[in-house]
Amino acid sequence: MRHGKKFNHLGRTKPHRKAMLSNMACSLIQHKRINTTLAKAKALRGFVEPLITKSKEDNTHSRRVVFSYLNDKIAVSELFREVAPKVADRPGGYTRIIKTGNRLGDNAEMCMMELVDFNELYVSEKEGGAKKSTRRRRRGGSKSTASTDASAEASAKAETATKEAPAKEEAPKAEAKAETAPKADASTEASAKVEAKEEAPKAEAPKAEKKDVSAEASAKAEAPAKEEAPKAEAKEEAPKADASDEASAKSEKEEDKKDEEKKD
Repeated sequence: MRHGKKFNHLGRTKPHRKAMLSNMACSLIQHKRINTTLAKAKALRGFVEPLITKSKEDNTHSRRVVFSYLNDKIAVSELFREVAPKVADRPGGYTRIIKTGNRLGDNAEMCMMELVDFNELYVSEKEGGAKKSTRRRRRGGSKSTASTDASAEASAKAETATKEAPAKEEAPKAEAKAETAPKADASTEASAKVEAKEEAPKAEAPKAEKKDVSAEASAKAEAPAKEEAPKAEAKEEAPKADASDEASAKSEKEEDKKDEEKKD
């Protein structure tokens, strides 16, 4: 029968239970997190949280009271120096119990017990959530608040409309520019092709003229050469004719001499 059993005895005598809770409290203060059974964690929560509340007043009396429960100078000094400043703004609820399943062997419920303000993961998440402020409205509020909200919404809509209007105007302009740009490129390409075709005959004409000029120059150079060739031949024939005349004249003279000698 459990008549008058208001707390869990944990299967131990009073001094044994008190020493066990004191040691567990010192471990929790020093390491900020311990693993134990769920029943011991619940018993430790009622033992250590009043001591943490007592540590918010840092004076000799508070230190002596806490030391009478913990019997460890190192744990007491750490509680008053490190833990108390962090939990100064928290009105109770300094510990957190997280279940971790059942233990192999006796199938006892296990858990992890930690100090709330020393879990950086939860603290960072809470700070991040606090930065994201949500706007809440009261139902059935005064007409003035409703009118101010309506005017604020109207001004916001007007601003968005004014911002969207230039954007819509710029979009058709950009499309028109994009359409005209290919047309302009096509026209410029066509004009470039026509100019290239016109310049091609012009380029060929000077070439043809150059060819004609070169042909005339070569013809002129050949004509004097041809004229000089007959002259050179005539000059060569003229000495030959003179030589034959001289020979005939000599032969006539010799015949005349022979005739004169015969006459004599």
